[in-house]
Amino acid sequence: MSSAPQRTPLRIFESPAALGTSLAEDLADRIDRARQTGKPYLLGCPTGRTPRPLYEALARRIAQTNADISHVRLVMMDEYVTKSGAAFEYAPADAPWSCHYFVRAEIADRWNRDLPHAHRLRDDAFWFPDPKDPGAYDKRISAEGGIDFFVLASGVSDGHVAFNPPGSSRDSRTRIIELPESTRTDNLKTFPAFGSLSAVPTHGISVGIATIAAAKEAVMLLWGNSKAKSLARILAADRYDAAWPATVIHECTRARILCDQDAAANQ
Repeated sequence: MSSAPQRTPLRIFESPAALGTSLAEDLADRIDRARQTGKPYLLGCPTGRTPRPLYEALARRIAQTNADISHVRLVMMDEYVTKSGAAFEYAPADAPWSCHYFVRAEIADRWNRDLPHAHRLRDDAFWFPDPKDPGAYDKRISAEGGIDFFVLASGVSDGHVAFNPPGSSRDSRTRIIELPESTRTDNLKTFPAFGSLSAVPTHGISVGIATIAAAKEAVMLLWGNSKAKSLARILAADRYDAAWPATVIHECTRARILCDQDAAANQ
């Protein structure tokens, strides 16, 4: 007789700032332990509104402790791509809505700012999947021992995680994805600099559901009233449901769901 699946633990915080501070403390400890062993620390990262309280809290913690983060590798989840002839290439890195811009302006510059050069994120610390060879990303991650910790966020209207839309296979890996209108609408709200839906790229390159599920540890972050629906859909499941890709959190070996009171108001 098989046992029922164990539910992913949920913790509710008073505010997004409290959530970010708590997780930043946990992550800082993990990063430091990895440094002491001489191993690189692979941190899976999303962009957008949801992880900002975490990244801001980590910036403060790193500055206060003069942390050595030179061994950290930021494994970025996705990036917009545009068609160039028959192939795809990255969206412009200087566009304020691009993931390359986000990682430089909102993570690297802030984390590195107060650190001596030897303690900073290295120039090769920022990983993105290559639209010319998407499959190489999973191979690279595997060759480095796998993602140690994946920070996840859920789309408001369709539960997309990274750029994986509803219907994504549990076995999916890094690939080029045509973005549905629901995902593009969510991204327009996240990055008003787009100006209009027509300006949001129609394709992206993204890690797959299997890429995420293979992480050694993962956390799903949800805050604000707009994430109440997504939290409810995630909590209603106990395994991956392709209709709401953010349920991949239930497939991760060591997983947690962290939210604020607004997101949990209806629970």
